[in-house]
Amino acid sequence: MKQTQDINGRPFNKIALVITLLAGTFCTVLNGTILSTAFPTLMKTFSISVSTVQWLTTGFMLVNGVMIPVSAWLSTRIDSRWLYIFAMTIFLGGTVICYLAPSFAVLLAGRLIQGVAVGITMPLMQTIMLSVFEPEKRGIAMGLSGLVIGLAPAIGPTLSGWVIDNWNWRYLFSIIIPIVALVVIASFFTMRPVLKTSHQSIDIPSIIESTIGFGSLLYGFSAVGDDGWASPIVLGTIALGIVFIALFSWRQFKLEVPFLELRVFKSPEYSLSVVLSSVTNMAMMAIGMILPLYLQIVKGLSAFHSGLVLLLGALVTGFMSPITGAAFDRYGAKRLATTGMFFLTMGTLPFVFITQHTPTIYIVMLHAVRMFGVSMVMMPITTSGMNALPFNLISHGTAVNNTARQVFTSMGTAILISVLTNVTNTLKPAASLLKKAPVDYQQQFLNATVSGYRVSFALAVGFCVVTFILALFLKDKETIVDADLEVK
Repeated sequence: MKQTQDINGRPFNKIALVITLLAGTFCTVLNGTILSTAFPTLMKTFSISVSTVQWLTTGFMLVNGVMIPVSAWLSTRIDSRWLYIFAMTIFLGGTVICYLAPSFAVLLAGRLIQGVAVGITMPLMQTIMLSVFEPEKRGIAMGLSGLVIGLAPAIGPTLSGWVIDNWNWRYLFSIIIPIVALVVIASFFTMRPVLKTSHQSIDIPSIIESTIGFGSLLYGFSAVGDDGWASPIVLGTIALGIVFIALFSWRQFKLEVPFLELRVFKSPEYSLSVVLSSVTNMAMMAIGMILPLYLQIVKGLSAFHSGLVLLLGALVTGFMSPITGAAFDRYGAKRLATTGMFFLTMGTLPFVFITQHTPTIYIVMLHAVRMFGVSMVMMPITTSGMNALPFNLISHGTAVNNTARQVFTSMGTAILISVLTNVTNTLKPAASLLKKAPVDYQQQFLNATVSGYRVSFALAVGFCVVTFILALFLKDKETIVDADLEVK
């Protein structure tokens, strides 16, 4: 790559900037799943319940989701170099707090601080990557992004299990601290202002409506697993979220300079890409949540070994993402997306027929096939949607896409886990059988649990089929930017 110029006309090294971005993103995304197998240890350490320890993930996702819409305004108001340094410094501070945490409350506070930073860095990274690469090379750029976005969360459970088995939970944060510190230091030398800024004032009502809307919606879906769909808290917070998101959306169309530009949805190609990437991510992440539960509860694997089962799929994603990015630049999104959705659907379908005795190696291979399909779908679709937008709407398009993906992921996970729970509870044997025939009770309960997983996987197949059909409506190669979307 040759040297390019920032918004001030000064040349900079694109390779160094990209490496810094990807290294920082890898750390922040890895952080999202690295605690997944550490929950039992943390529950014992701080004497807390399952519902309490889950806030380390729920709270992180809530703050992350709330910050993503704000990131669009920040990226147009603050120099991208200093915004990235600021966000990574916040993340470093939150990670140090987690490492030193003497109590669960302090650990949770550190996680919330991390969530603020990730809500800024994730969409900012994608916006910068799209801005420093020409449109005809954005597939490669987003392929590199997909490498870390897909690989980091997938290896999180494996790494977490290995650390917990050999050291203690604090090492989960201590191994990240020096890498993030190096990223912050490197950012002073490699990051450059590549996004144009303006003096747009912040709209306080929009922030309030956005925070309450997306925060309530995400909380409602997160609470389904513990409280069920009939819970007044679940229904109330989801309804509250929908109302405030509607108010937020209505206000954006009324503002002369919107806080978050929702006119991006006027582009059919972009709108379709948001739906496709969100549903694909929902199918991927929801399965990623319930598959380790099946491996540990039904097949009796340890947390570390259940993470190892998912590792091949992670490696496939990491290997394929740059390749599919380059293929997008040559063939466009439609061929890749339809082929990828075929593999994702075919890789998910056999899970509908799993049993207690399904060979582990069979699950490893099926999951690898699924992740191969995901690598052909996620970033090519996202890039296709962004290419349909004018340059000055890319930051808003990125924020909208990431927000939708976060909401769909929470919704999909909530739906699959609730289906798993409801089917299991419906089919489980009567409690009286436990005293009469404990062996029979245990086997029937296990059968009910397996049935719950089967139905959940069947629902995931449904998500995949819907996405495959939608992918058929993508354009073959060229995407024309709609001039009506230009911001005056």
